[in-house]
Amino acid sequence: MDAHGGRRIQAERDAATVETGYALVSAAFAAAVLFGAVAGPALLFDLPGLLSTVLFRLGLALAPLVFMARVVSVLTRFRWPPQPGRPDRPGPDS
Repeated sequence: MDAHGGRRIQAERDAATVETGYALVSAAFAAAVLFGAVAGPALLFDLPGLLSTVLFRLGLALAPLVFMARVVSVLTRFRWPPQPGRPDRPGPDS
C-alpha cells in the first residue's frame, strides 16, 4: 500500500482521465477524417450507383475499426501508475 491507503492520488486520476479523453477525441477525429476521405466522394459527386454504395459502405465499415485501433493504441502507450502487490507490476518497495 502507498501513503494514501492504496488509493490513487488526484494527479494520477487526472492523468488517466485526460489520457482517456484524448484517446476518445483523437479516435473520433481519425474516424471522421477516414470516413470523409473514403465516403466523401460518394456524397459529394454524382458517381455511378454501385461505386457510390461501395464507397459509402466501406467508409461505414472502416471508421469504427480506425476508432477502436486508435483508442487501443493510445491507451496501451499510456503508463498507468504501478499498483503495489501485483506480481506483474512490483511496487516501489520491492
